Amino acid sequence: MRRVRWNAPLVTALAGLGLIALLGIVAPLVLQEEATALSGAARAPVSAEHWLGTDALGRDVLARTLVATRLTLEMTLAATAIAAGAGILLGTGVWVSGRRVRELGLRLIDVLVSYPALILALVIATVVGTGPTASVLAIGLGGAPAFARLTANMAASVAQRDFVTQARLMGVPPYRVLVRHLLPNIAGPLLVLLSVAFANVLVALSGLSFLGVGVQAPDYDWGALLNSGLASLYTNPAEAVGPAVAITVTGVLAGFVGDGLAAALDPRARDTKTAPAQTPAVSAPSHRAPADALVTVDGLSVVLPDGTRLVDEVSFHVMPGEIVGLVGESGSGKSLTAMSVARLLPEGLSAHAAQLTLDDLDLAAPVVDPARLATGIGIVFQDPSASFNPALRMKGQLTETLRVHQGVRGAEVDRRAVEALEQVRIKEPARVVRQYPHELSGGMRQRAMIAAALLPGPKLIVADEPTTALDVTVQAEVLDVLTDINRRRGTSVLLISHDIGVVGTVCHRVLVMYAGRVVEAVSAADLRAGRVKHPYTQALLAASPRLQDTGAAERAPLATIPGRPPQPAARPAGCAFAARCPVALDTVCATERPRLIDDVACHAVRQEVPTA
Repeated sequence: MRRVRWNAPLVTALAGLGLIALLGIVAPLVLQEEATALSGAARAPVSAEHWLGTDALGRDVLARTLVATRLTLEMTLAATAIAAGAGILLGTGVWVSGRRVRELGLRLIDVLVSYPALILALVIATVVGTGPTASVLAIGLGGAPAFARLTANMAASVAQRDFVTQARLMGVPPYRVLVRHLLPNIAGPLLVLLSVAFANVLVALSGLSFLGVGVQAPDYDWGALLNSGLASLYTNPAEAVGPAVAITVTGVLAGFVGDGLAAALDPRARDTKTAPAQTPAVSAPSHRAPADALVTVDGLSVVLPDGTRLVDEVSFHVMPGEIVGLVGESGSGKSLTAMSVARLLPEGLSAHAAQLTLDDLDLAAPVVDPARLATGIGIVFQDPSASFNPALRMKGQLTETLRVHQGVRGAEVDRRAVEALEQVRIKEPARVVRQYPHELSGGMRQRAMIAAALLPGPKLIVADEPTTALDVTVQAEVLDVLTDINRRRGTSVLLISHDIGVVGTVCHRVLVMYAGRVVEAVSAADLRAGRVKHPYTQALLAASPRLQDTGAAERAPLATIPGRPPQPAARPAGCAFAARCPVALDTVCATERPRLIDDVACHAVRQEVPTA
């Protein structure tokens, strides 16, 4: 489990819960007699002697509220332990079992989750009976299915990793796989879930007692006291205030523990003394990039100031000398992903990632060496007409990085500028360097932008839809320039495009993005051959122009994708493509987000081809 980074909400919440726990231990020893002693002052109002008044039998309400702390906490802890224990055992156990047991277990979890936890608890309470023990069993077993679903989702990502597969091949027993590999890798999120479950269980137990099917007299918890105070709500409302405040404060503190743990265990959280605060989130599974990868992006999110995620937990890598394409509809997050790598996000957006590196350069650090950044990454923007300052000649703009960050001066600057323009196939480069941008055609400006990106000798070129504003013939020329540079120099390229045909032709690997997430990673060869799995990738291919192989150049009818991608703030809890998907599953696609497993994020695909 990750090292805990202590923070103010976590420390405050733990201190508050510790104080409540101390009251639960001390109060029954000190105030038991006062809490049970009968007097003639029935329903007495608030006074210096009775701060919250008295109940119908003249017992001090404040003393009873404090004494009830012990039973309430004991019941809550026990029910939480039952829910967590049963849920974790079921949720992780299915992933260390055989395929048939796993499928049966997952379907069982789906069925149990379909019933509200409180309804299950009421049914169990009706069968078992009333009282503290029955309430604990009812709420604990009623909450287990939700815990099992969340645990199974987290365990699924770990169970598919290579080290788990290797352990199984080596004959490691299932219980050791569970204890050694699964549980340690999801321990952080489980702690967060436990704190949230504690608050939910507290409210549920209090609800049972309030309804009269929980704790029975002479025992009492906060829910039972709240039920008693309801009778005098209009004559002495203070009688209901004590247990209500106790339930609220304890539940809120437990929630703060969850928020604090999420921030404390988040690998993207940095010391607040050196970095701005970031939105707490439970970490996604780590991306296992090759050790020699040039670019590693793990868990990248691009966030608006209000917390809306425009890019949501994107992970990928780029190898040296590789062209990787990002493809998807407008608004899928392609450009924001690429600009995060280049640290060129628009003002107001922030990028957070577990890992974001170019070689050994940490691109997620608060401060990055501008010289290494400018010379390590070259940018080719999509609009050549806006790429250059119209008031300056080409030479000064082409060679700015050389002069500022590499100290190149004099005739060497001119020579290298002309040479770079020659490499991108611009005629009369010596004349072009003396011209203004408006004197060049759109295709020449775009090739000049590629030349400017190449001049410092970058390891990576980020090409953000470099052919969008160009005609078809010039598009082909620009793409040919990029591929030629890749072959001759071995420069890696991150190519962003909305044209799946272009990336399939130019790239080595392609990442398909939808609604800010990667839904499939596929080789270019498989993409060209149509060997793709995700319904969205298949739909993009079907919507791309192509020639039918009928002996005549007949245009094949183009398919369309119904509907629109969801807005980032309205992204559904499940699969973002579910509303437009022809094979969406009613039970899971609308409620559970698919994770990228075996290079595809699709529940329907994994159901069709079960993993052994």
